[in-house]
Amino acid sequence: METSIFSTYILPVVLAIIMFNLGLGLRREDFSRIYHNPASFYVGLFSQMVVLPLLAFTIAGMAPLMPELKVGIVIIAACPGGAVSNLITYYLKGNVPLSISLTSVNSFLILITMPVITHLALNMFMDEPAYINLPITRTIFRVFLMIIIPVIAGMSVRARAPEKADRIEKMLKYYVLLMLAIVFSFVIFEKDGDQPTSMDAIIAIIPYVLALNLGGMFMGLTLARLFRFDLKKRITLSVEVGVQNSALAITIAGSGAFLGNHTMAIPAVIYGMFTFFNAVIFGLILRRWYKNLHD
Repeated sequence: METSIFSTYILPVVLAIIMFNLGLGLRREDFSRIYHNPASFYVGLFSQMVVLPLLAFTIAGMAPLMPELKVGIVIIAACPGGAVSNLITYYLKGNVPLSISLTSVNSFLILITMPVITHLALNMFMDEPAYINLPITRTIFRVFLMIIIPVIAGMSVRARAPEKADRIEKMLKYYVLLMLAIVFSFVIFEKDGDQPTSMDAIIAIIPYVLALNLGGMFMGLTLARLFRFDLKKRITLSVEVGVQNSALAITIAGSGAFLGNHTMAIPAVIYGMFTFFNAVIFGLILRRWYKNLHD
């Protein structure tokens, strides 16, 4: 399948810049927070790596959609965490260190889990598994280049020049939002071969990615309540499980460096359009409910 220069080269670069921006806000001490909050951290990690993919496979299996869209739904669940979830947690006054710790560790774990989960989805939903080639070794290497190296680079800048890192981070956070908007626009309107993105396909996918988003937030909240975590941790786990790294999912699905399938990227594009607002509204409602309950 032929892919555009945008999908092959621009998408990975945008993702690397986003991950570099995330690294600018991280310090080595952030990883030590894992030892201070072991229960909430492991519950969050389990929810992201196991529970959410199971939900995605269930939704995709039940959805009357074309196979490529089903795979696209699962790819979203295979790309947990990201700068957006950290930002939302900050806005909602959640447990930011916990959010950053989960994002940091997930950035390493998805080197293994993302290719494996994607392979399972391809084998389960595609009628012709050989139609798409996703070599695990090469995928791990490319994700390492686009995720781990930029994050480490950002952390290095933070360690050596904190004030400079603050300035760059403040500047990049606005450009990151603009770049994400451009990514979403190009992917959703880009032609896949001779066929433009079908509006019917876009409309059809909305209920299922919405179910993944809301279902993830409710699962995060339910597990947090089950373990009797405080409000900040409940908000954080709701956001971390419900808001996935749509930029990475778009890159994995649409970039010629990986799957190079425009149709598979559609769920992540639609998902990324409303999850930020859904999570903020969900968190505000949760805070109000919790406040009324304890007044």
